[in-house]
Amino acid sequence: MKKIKPQPAKPSYQYPSLLRRLGAWFYDTLIVAAILMVAGAVAMAMVAALLHFGVLTLGNYLDASDYIISAPTASALYSAYLAMVIIGFYSYFWTQAGQTLGMRAWKLKLQNKDGSRIKITQAFIRIATSAFGLGNLMAFNNKRRSMQDIMAECEMIVTTEVH
Repeated sequence: MKKIKPQPAKPSYQYPSLLRRLGAWFYDTLIVAAILMVAGAVAMAMVAALLHFGVLTLGNYLDASDYIISAPTASALYSAYLAMVIIGFYSYFWTQAGQTLGMRAWKLKLQNKDGSRIKITQAFIRIATSAFGLGNLMAFNNKRRSMQDIMAECEMIVTTEVH
C-alpha cells in the first residue's frame, strides 16, 4: 500500500506584484515627507526657543536653520532625530496594524507566516535591510518576497479587507 504524502495547504491569499509594492512605497514616501516637514518645524521651533532664552548662541551661524544644518553636533542630532521619526513611523504601523497608510491604500499587509503581527525586532531588521525601498526590486521569487521580508522572516500579502 502506497502512503500518500499530505500536500501543504495553499495560502488563501496572494503575494503582491512589484508594481503594487512600489505604489505603496510611493504613497508612504509622500506621507513620510509630510511628517518630516512637521518634525523639522518642531526642531526649528525648539532651537529658536533655545536661542531666544539664551541657552544657545548662533556664533558664526546666520540663523537657526544654518545652525541646525552646519553645526556638527546639532547636525548629527538633527539627522538622528529625523531617522528616529522615520523608524518610528514604519515600526509603529507595521507592528500595530501590519500596514502603513500606503500599504492600506494598495491593500497590502505585512505579517508573519502564521498570520500574526510582526515584532518590533522584525520591524527594525526590515528597516535596516530595506535599502530605502530598493529591496523591493528583489521581489521576483516564487512568493514575491523582498530582501527585507526574507531578512525579517515575514511576508507581505494582498488583502481583500475594505477599510
